[in-house]
Amino acid sequence: MADASNDFSTILGPDAVFKGQLEFEKAVRLLGKFEGEVNASGRLVIEEGAILTGDVKAGEIRVNGQVKGNLEATQKVELSASARVEGDLHTARLEVVEGAVLVGRCMVGVDGQGKPTAGPTKPSTDHKAVSMPAQPDDGKAKAKDQVPAPAGVRK
Repeated sequence: MADASNDFSTILGPDAVFKGQLEFEKAVRLLGKFEGEVNASGRLVIEEGAILTGDVKAGEIRVNGQVKGNLEATQKVELSASARVEGDLHTARLEVVEGAVLVGRCMVGVDGQGKPTAGPTKPSTDHKAVSMPAQPDDGKAKAKDQVPAPAGVRK
């Protein structure tokens, strides 16, 4: 999903290479390369082809490009199919599209003290869901779930 250019008060273009500290209140769209720290209450969008190296603290973070650093969002983090994040992620809500890569630890829905940071939200209908099969309560596999041992192997 593309964001309208006029929604962003600041855009760092594809030919921009910026090093330092970035602070903002509304929204920033990164198309180029940024190295440093981001501290913001607004929304940061790292577009496909963009590279951000450093830690980010923002209200919302959408990753379509690459991030090498930790992400912390008070509201939500969105990882698109083209996203690649190498670092830890901490957010109230997380949206991940199939194909996104996250290499690091992920904490969703709780702050550092184990308290929820956001209430329940309506599930999204435009993403694929993953379900895990339930395990038997007693910890014993049922006969139909057991796989026979290969020939020549003793139980």
